[in-house]
Amino acid sequence: MAFDFLNRQRSIAKPGFNRWLVPPAALTIHLCIGQIYAYSVFNEPLTRIQGISHSAPNDWHLTTIGWIFSIALFTLGASAALFGKWLERVGPRKAMFISALCFSGGFLVAALGVYFHLIWLVYLGHGVLGGIGLGIGYISPVSTLIKWFPDRPGMATGMAIMGFGGGAMIASPLSVGLMSHFSSATSTGVTQTFMVMGLLYFLFMMFGVLTVRVPAEDWKPAVWSSEEARANQTSEQYVDANQAIKTPQFYLLFAVLALNVTAGIGVLGQASVMIQEMFSVDSVPEKMVVSAAAAGGFVGLLSIFNMLGRFAWSSLSDRLGRKKTYTLFFVLGALLYVLVPFAGTTGSVVLFVGCFALIISMYGGGFATAPAYLKDLFGTAQVGAIHGRLLLAWSLAAILGPVLVNYIRAYQIEELHMAPAKAYSITMYIMAGLLMIGLICNLLIKPVDKKHFA
Repeated sequence: MAFDFLNRQRSIAKPGFNRWLVPPAALTIHLCIGQIYAYSVFNEPLTRIQGISHSAPNDWHLTTIGWIFSIALFTLGASAALFGKWLERVGPRKAMFISALCFSGGFLVAALGVYFHLIWLVYLGHGVLGGIGLGIGYISPVSTLIKWFPDRPGMATGMAIMGFGGGAMIASPLSVGLMSHFSSATSTGVTQTFMVMGLLYFLFMMFGVLTVRVPAEDWKPAVWSSEEARANQTSEQYVDANQAIKTPQFYLLFAVLALNVTAGIGVLGQASVMIQEMFSVDSVPEKMVVSAAAAGGFVGLLSIFNMLGRFAWSSLSDRLGRKKTYTLFFVLGALLYVLVPFAGTTGSVVLFVGCFALIISMYGGGFATAPAYLKDLFGTAQVGAIHGRLLLAWSLAAILGPVLVNYIRAYQIEELHMAPAKAYSITMYIMAGLLMIGLICNLLIKPVDKKHFA
């Protein structure tokens, strides 16, 4: 058969295979699907598809376009939950191939939607089809790396998920450059850009498909201490994904991830506006005012900390333990959120930037540490399937976080006539409160009862 090479059996590594060849395959997939974090570069051009230089009466509104990102993230969580067990059965190669087809195909379908000016077709392409590619592509490399690095699962998942955080750093200039190249008096260049990016991402994702391998059943790392061997014997016992969702540990960890992500994602989408409003001409001395260009640099800095935090914190969790790492996230994060209004009041841009750089690093670190936490609790065998179901917490947080920040801010400005610079204080204290609830949930997590193990 033409596609036999996709079968799990064909992807089992032969004796002597170097496991360090697997992280580049995983990283390639995550760098590609991480493009979703740079989707905002298309928002403004999509509002003038017909008007070209400016929005025409029949052009799409920004609120209409904003749903593309929301649908994609919601579908990511839903598809990860739905296809998690299937992924463990068929193996990463077939799963990553389907991810490449869906994610890249989403660009092509969306290109048709832009060409014919049919927003539902763009929703179907980038939102639904692309979202399925995101969900499957997100969990398949993570599950594989945990199997290859049972001695360092935090570091392994951090290597892949770091790519998801850094994908925007590639996608943003690539998208802008392509739109600039294809734009003309009759086109914004979005249609052509979508087509080129769809084909480019498919080719790069195929590198991951062709190079990924899974370890043989009896494989163990070459350097394996007696203590690690004993721990691995315990991890070889596993909880089935269907059974895992019947345990309190799953729901406590669901709350832990949801609360950590809610606190981070709420400010991530509002970072540029927030720093400009808190350090505007009306609120601080002239020398402390933050310009739009500087705010753009601040957003870029947060992207770097988001990416590096995924690797650094998850690697640190291999030494500290997952529970202690999340405890640090919640305690330190709550203190930093409380400091943010103080930074605005005192006009300290350095303190403000430092607080959010650390907050966003822990936001990314929370994502990267979660799969290793699941492995510790439920074993390795079904970690991809359980991780997929846990990602529904991301879907929930993607709605809750921005709503908390945007609507509370709007209420204070419109109803209470509060200055924009002061409208974030209550939100920051609410975020600190959410992290304290997350801390309690994390402290309540205990080892899974042996009766749940297969």
